[in-house]
Amino acid sequence: MTVTTNTVTDLYPTRGTTEVTVPRQDPVLWGSPDTPGPIPAADLQAYERDGFLAIDQLITEDEVAVYRQELDRLVNDPAIRADERSIVEPTSKEIRSVFEVHRISEVFANLVRDERVVGRARQILGSDVYVHQSRINVKPGFGASGFYWHSDFETWHAEDGLPNMRTVSVSIALTENLDTNGGLMIMPGSHRTFLGCAGATPKDNYKKSLQMQDAGTPSDEALTRMASDHGIKLFTGWAGSATWFDCNCMHGSGDNITPFPRSNVFIVFNSVENTAVEPFAAPVRRPEFIGARDFTPVR
Repeated sequence: MTVTTNTVTDLYPTRGTTEVTVPRQDPVLWGSPDTPGPIPAADLQAYERDGFLAIDQLITEDEVAVYRQELDRLVNDPAIRADERSIVEPTSKEIRSVFEVHRISEVFANLVRDERVVGRARQILGSDVYVHQSRINVKPGFGASGFYWHSDFETWHAEDGLPNMRTVSVSIALTENLDTNGGLMIMPGSHRTFLGCAGATPKDNYKKSLQMQDAGTPSDEALTRMASDHGIKLFTGWAGSATWFDCNCMHGSGDNITPFPRSNVFIVFNSVENTAVEPFAAPVRRPEFIGARDFTPVR
């Protein structure tokens, strides 16, 4: 049973007794075509059509080295490992993700404020933005597990209370993304249909879902249908490349069984005009290090 005190209309029902599909009720691009920013008009049109935008080099090789060094420092810091913001692999017990990195690291805070980063978010969302979530994903070789197919918005709507699809993510590669080391996969065009998943949300679901997703997982039948309709795009690129993608894209990544690590920094920007309310399909909010309640615009 959904427990919520929202007065906001729920445009995207999910976590009910059956799986449902709902056409997108929100724009993909919230800014006007002449909104100033670093994204060319043709790329904005491609983003609106496909739900994503790949950039060959968002940050330089020298900058990559700085962020890699900071990632290594965080992952190897015993205090960070002991913090609840660190998520470990269920089998190897190695760190899988560290959340809220823009708050625990001034190096990553500077990246969030970089106009090459936040400027693109403002351009897509048509407003000032705040950080709904940030993290580093560490995918070392020889067995790091992947992230199963999902729509981020389905989780952020159900468990964090984001009302509308006015949120964009950027994944910035800190190691080379090969076609073999567990890279990001997106179904192009899937952002135009919301898939409401079946099954109630357990209390404190995040403790399990951040290691291995269960609640909010699409059925095999739905994924087969969506993949048949949209296809699957695998993203590769050098360290320093980046992929921007809409919050409702169906996406995932495979395990990394190669010797070659795949690490990235992941930043989620939400419009200040789309701030979180109470969860739409969960008994309690997730912790603020996963779903922010500080809506201060990035400056």
